[in-house]
Amino acid sequence: MRQDPSLQRALFPEESLLREIVRQPGLSIGLPRENASAETRLALTPEGVSIVVEEGHKVMVQRGAGLPMFYSDLQYSEAGAVIVENEAEVFGADIVLKIAPPTLDELSLMKNGKSIFSMLQLSNLTAESIKMMIAKKLNAVAYELIKDEQKAFPVVNTIAEIEGNTAIAVASELMSNASGGKGILLGGIAGVSPTEVVILGAGLAGSVAARSALALGAQVKIFDHDVNKLRKIQHYLGQQVFTSVIHPAVLFRALATADAVIGNLRYINGSERFMVSEDLVKTMKQGAIIIDLSVDQGGCFETSTCRTIANPVFEKYGIIHYCVPNISARVGRTSSMALSNIFASMLVKIGNSGGVKQAVNESSGFRNGVYVYGGVLVNRLIGGYFGLTSNDIGLFLAGY
Repeated sequence: MRQDPSLQRALFPEESLLREIVRQPGLSIGLPRENASAETRLALTPEGVSIVVEEGHKVMVQRGAGLPMFYSDLQYSEAGAVIVENEAEVFGADIVLKIAPPTLDELSLMKNGKSIFSMLQLSNLTAESIKMMIAKKLNAVAYELIKDEQKAFPVVNTIAEIEGNTAIAVASELMSNASGGKGILLGGIAGVSPTEVVILGAGLAGSVAARSALALGAQVKIFDHDVNKLRKIQHYLGQQVFTSVIHPAVLFRALATADAVIGNLRYINGSERFMVSEDLVKTMKQGAIIIDLSVDQGGCFETSTCRTIANPVFEKYGIIHYCVPNISARVGRTSSMALSNIFASMLVKIGNSGGVKQAVNESSGFRNGVYVYGGVLVNRLIGGYFGLTSNDIGLFLAGY
């Protein structure tokens, strides 16, 4: 005898409601193997893939993509990913997750109207790449520009914390005789003057770098445009350190005696820009170290030139420069785990919204990360950097 449907709903209300829920179709997400020089990071670890797959989405991982981080294809497969040989299949996904900005060859594999997520890295991104994104009506999202519900930049903060610690480790390494340095111990011991470290930028990377340097016993001086940031860094460090706004005379004296200078001034979506002149670099001590964490956004020093981790060091005017856009790739596994925590959650939210278009409409923080939307450049500063026309994304939301 057939049971009354109304009685069934009364007996099993939750089950009845679940049947009536119309699930959004799952997204297809592509995770290609990074071809950038010495790029060891990946946007999703196997644990992150598992979270995304459990929500009904398909994740395609190009064979060997996780090997630089010592993640095997088997680990990704067991997490629910589909391992594919063909690069074109990965780039044919609804959303392609990269770390380095996409190349022209990679963009040529993408289907019209799909989405590419990556780091911005203005030193590696090209105007030709943006023009191809526009021609193929893609959506392009820069991880660094995405905001969370607290209006913070989660990817920037995560990478900055790693970069701050890594910068001090790199400086210490470059000062040693083993790396061709002056044989200086970064820090200090009894009876020997401590190493002097100058930090430009009191953001998170600068704060973490200062903490690491102080822990080693170095003498630290911190410069920034913003007095409020300088107050915050004093509180963060829990001790009095030398801080100053960027005053030319004060900075000149600090650089003249510095053993290591770490540049961490960020420019994207900011109005102020400062760069240490070539003449000022010439006044530094011979064998001093410059580590430019902002080289991906134009750099803090006129002498900076963007290099790769495979060949990161060069010397100019007797000053050793370390300038790479992805210093956190030195610790690729740690960086990937930290990024995967952010991106797995973000992809689930995008899926729950119904896709990238809906997520852009619903979330102002995610929308802030979009620089090409439906084939339209919508970030004014990026447009200015490359000399391209840009528009306000708000003009296109209603009709897109």
